[in-house]
Amino acid sequence: MKRVLEVKNLKTSFFTHLGEVEAVRGSSFSINEGDILGIVGESGSGKSVTALSIVNLIDEPGRITEGSIVFDGKELTKLGRREMSDIRGNDIAMIFQDPMTSLNPVFSIENQMVEVIRRHTDMTRKQAKKHAIKMLKLVGIPQPEERISSYPFEYSGGMRQRAMIATALSCDPKLLIADEPTTALDVTIQAQIVDLVKNLRDELGMAIIWITHDMGVIAEICTRVIVMYGGMVMESGDVNEIYYEPSHPYTIGLLNSIPRLDLHQKERLVPIKGSPPDLMSPPTGCPFSPRCKYAMQVCLEQPAPMFEVSPTHTSACWLLHKDAPIVEDIKKGLNKSG
Repeated sequence: MKRVLEVKNLKTSFFTHLGEVEAVRGSSFSINEGDILGIVGESGSGKSVTALSIVNLIDEPGRITEGSIVFDGKELTKLGRREMSDIRGNDIAMIFQDPMTSLNPVFSIENQMVEVIRRHTDMTRKQAKKHAIKMLKLVGIPQPEERISSYPFEYSGGMRQRAMIATALSCDPKLLIADEPTTALDVTIQAQIVDLVKNLRDELGMAIIWITHDMGVIAEICTRVIVMYGGMVMESGDVNEIYYEPSHPYTIGLLNSIPRLDLHQKERLVPIKGSPPDLMSPPTGCPFSPRCKYAMQVCLEQPAPMFEVSPTHTSACWLLHKDAPIVEDIKKGLNKSG
């Protein structure tokens, strides 16, 4: 299967007057054609900054300080603004969390979609409008011939998100990045959007990066998952490996803090105690060590390398080292989510 995107040792920082905020600290991952890769983690874990780094939308005072982003054989970190603009919206499309802040309220949906299509294709305005109507129909907008003339405020929240998806797909991208696209929607519309994206993936064959803090959505839509914390990748694997064989205490904490249908009615959810790290002065060792009940001295002193759990599953936890102590309580904790 063809590899669409490969990110290696990505580091992105924001240089404020108070100091450097290390938002992404050495993330590495890849995605193949037709895959849906989920990026999950708490707020501030570096998920959205990773996505924005891929499409080079990091504004000052932020910038990529190190690493490689190879898309379809091209090194994106070496491209100029014009070359990146040709790729963004064409080969790589992005759906943002809040469509009301992404869609211009003073222009109709038609104007906004036609502008994108004509920017990246040689279609005439008439052809672009016809294509836009086709895309609106594809994502389930009722009476697209009429609704294309509407303004964003005349659409419901779910319809605005569908219009964003239609715009993103209008130039047949090879990679679609969805940054928490269902967070602001109610659960019914959320389920519809998830089903829509899965169907579009099957129909169009594109790769998708789905960014969220919702582990339930990840289980529903993704084929592979990376778990981020403190700007770093903590664990990576197939969706079944992450859910049924988690090997990092942070992943286990996330899974134990969400409701499950198989739990007894009076059983309480288990929160992750403590707060995320301050990325202006991140921990020297594992970023999760201050909140981890299994933390050892080595965890406080240096971050763990990626240990191979299986050919498709890696985890940055010192408990996986061959010389790590075997403690029954740790075994129970690591297997609790399975």
